[in-house]
Amino acid sequence: MRIRLLSEADLGFADRVREIAGWNQLPGDWRRFLDLEPEGCFLAEVDGQPAGTATVTCYGTDLAWIGMVLVHPDFRRRGVGTALLEHAIQYLREDRGIRSVKLDATPEGQPLYEKLGFRAEWGLRRWRSESRPGGQAAALAPVDLSGASLALDHEVFGADRSPLLRSLAAEGLGGELGADGGFALMRDGARALYLGPAVARDEASGAAMMEALIRRAPSDRWIFWDIPDGNAAAVSLAGRLGFEPVRVLTRMWLGGNDTPGDPSRVWALADPAFG
Repeated sequence: MRIRLLSEADLGFADRVREIAGWNQLPGDWRRFLDLEPEGCFLAEVDGQPAGTATVTCYGTDLAWIGMVLVHPDFRRRGVGTALLEHAIQYLREDRGIRSVKLDATPEGQPLYEKLGFRAEWGLRRWRSESRPGGQAAALAPVDLSGASLALDHEVFGADRSPLLRSLAAEGLGGELGADGGFALMRDGARALYLGPAVARDEASGAAMMEALIRRAPSDRWIFWDIPDGNAAAVSLAGRLGFEPVRVLTRMWLGGNDTPGDPSRVWALADPAFG
């Protein structure tokens, strides 16, 4: 087995293994990983054949995220996923000096992460809406995130992720801004529209943004909405709007939890691979 940097030439394989797993990212998301952290995107090869992927995204020196840990079915149960994780952790600790490493774990992956020392922080669920009142894609408007919005996100998320947020806002379908500095974004995905990231200072602002964005979304697509269990107002709103929980994840941390953030004010994740 050999682990090397993921390159643009590898994105065909990366997106195929993503499709096999049934995940929602698009090829543009793989390019976003490369743009944000070109030295932190990895490909595992077994006997010269591509076998799996892993990405990291660094938020300053305080926090980094591990995502897109995917292994092709032909190479599973051969230690590929473990090797990729260990390589990513080594890169973050030794090359980048990151103090806290986090990820969002599926139930299938959680035992492996626990063996590597990750600890559970809190739970979240993916909610899905299959039918909604008619909306029009043209009604979605792009947003320009202000300094106040980025500062609020830093406070709520626990670290500065402004490069990621600017990228998502520039390339997404549109969003909503709240009077309290909050924001909510929406973008396209392989299987469904993705609602997030979204943060708000108070419940009224958060609910207003999410309802407005969902109302304006195209009605012929599913919407995926990843919500921390600790945001009771967002969970309640999702149920009232006809969303149903379809996936359970666990946020986990390694090395120290110096950047806990406030999940009660996170109205939607950016993506399990980004946090």
